Amino acid sequence: MRQNSVRKEGARQRAPHASDRGWDDGSHDDGPRQGRRPPGHRRKRGSGGGGGRPPRRKRRVLRWSATILSVLILGTAGAGYLYYQHLNGNLETDDLNLGEHRAPEPTPNAAGQTPLNILLIGSDARDSKENQKLGGAKNTFGSPPLADVQMLLHLSADRSNMSVVSMPRDTLLQIPKCTDPDDGKVYPETGPRFMTNESLGRGGPGCTVATWEKLTNIHINHFMMVDFSGVVSMADAIGGVPVCVDKNIHSRDSQGHGSGLKLKKGTTEVKGEQALQWLRTRYGFEGGTDISRAKAQHMYMNALVRKLRENTGLTSPNQLRKLAEEATEALKVDDGLGTIKKLYDLGNELKKVPPSRTTMTTMPFEYVGARVVPKPGDAEQLFRLVRDDIPLDGKGRKKPAKEKLSDDPAAADDQIAVQVQNGTRTATEPPTSGRANTVAQLLTGKGFAKATADTTTVLTEGKTVIRYPSAELEGDAQRIAKALKLPLSSVKKSTDVSGVTLVVGADWREGDAPPKPSKKDDRTPDSADALSGSDKKACMKVDPDFTW
Repeated sequence: MRQNSVRKEGARQRAPHASDRGWDDGSHDDGPRQGRRPPGHRRKRGSGGGGGRPPRRKRRVLRWSATILSVLILGTAGAGYLYYQHLNGNLETDDLNLGEHRAPEPTPNAAGQTPLNILLIGSDARDSKENQKLGGAKNTFGSPPLADVQMLLHLSADRSNMSVVSMPRDTLLQIPKCTDPDDGKVYPETGPRFMTNESLGRGGPGCTVATWEKLTNIHINHFMMVDFSGVVSMADAIGGVPVCVDKNIHSRDSQGHGSGLKLKKGTTEVKGEQALQWLRTRYGFEGGTDISRAKAQHMYMNALVRKLRENTGLTSPNQLRKLAEEATEALKVDDGLGTIKKLYDLGNELKKVPPSRTTMTTMPFEYVGARVVPKPGDAEQLFRLVRDDIPLDGKGRKKPAKEKLSDDPAAADDQIAVQVQNGTRTATEPPTSGRANTVAQLLTGKGFAKATADTTTVLTEGKTVIRYPSAELEGDAQRIAKALKLPLSSVKKSTDVSGVTLVVGADWREGDAPPKPSKKDDRTPDSADALSGSDKKACMKVDPDFTW
């Protein structure tokens, strides 16, 4: 089993934190963490074999780059069917969502297509001798892993474009209640200022998925985690990945901080351990923060995808077989992606998007001491664009369709059953207390005698929405919208509800009337630091203190 680890580099101007072990430059560590459950391995499913107790889940060091590599190579080069059963047996699977809340599924477009959202997770697990060889800290050997890389990949419904949203590992937020599927241990909901990377240690990757859905209200279809040490061998298999720096760089200072990356000015094809160093480097890039490291990872990912699409570096069946072997051994996925055939199908979907329509972004943030929180307004704007399947590159945006009245007549107002839910929670604000009751009473006062409040759940919904499950209730849903003077565009068909359901969004946190609809701003916030997948001129700026 291929595994790897990295040590904490000792971030500049950062307060020590139990969660700070992660994907750093391999220098210093904060020491052992307390209060964690002992490390163990999850069961491996789908590999065949006899009875007996399945082995515990393997804790591996994972990374998005190997994820994209494996999916694209299986989808574009046809290697997915080599040694089909053998490769199937290499795959590990785990539960998709360990929380109690699921974000609603998106409404299909006019052609019946829906987008795909895949959470890519990178863990800093330190559970093998090979981890130490790659720079892991000995005093945290075997500790539970942290989700130190988290990227949401959004594939548009029409497969014309793809967006990626990274979340800084230092983000403070609320992690929902999660239940470990192996031992039934329940991890209670945290406070509002908890490090996002600790979600992985609270039952597995399904808790990281639950955390994203709680924060963004984006329905996540799949997750993928990849053994990070696989990056070393797979980068070799394709002949390296081109990266660029604007001056000579050596990521190492007098105190031992840094990944050890040493490159000359300009473009270099990095592979093997050098590729690993690039992805881990923080000391040496301008700013010296987790944000600059995420930018370097974006550049690497874009270059990797371009090279795979061009099939350069892969010149023989043996290379393809080796790459497929390495990729499937490294992968951990949810049950919905648990076979080579499913990965192959996903690869076919991903390859429909040209690099020019791929946009890499970072969740807008602001500092709180040495940590960050989602930036009010901008973070929710970015999440809304993804939820509404609006391209982050600004291309191909269509004018909203003309609102059309339903052919289904509405029932009498006092016969329309409507459930009201509180969706006023945002990435930066708690929910407005009692909002579902308030709006239910408002509807009752307007003659909707069967309006009731659902006080058992609190959601995150940027805009007030009315959902209905089937055509015969569309007229009732539109009648509610008219009574509240909401636009008909706020009425959505959804299989996630069993009846007409009004979710009071963050746009209506107070008052007896929702705000008048304003012209939507569908631009990607500047603070998301968008990077196009076709940008071959992107170059990392080097900190003058780390040049040679």
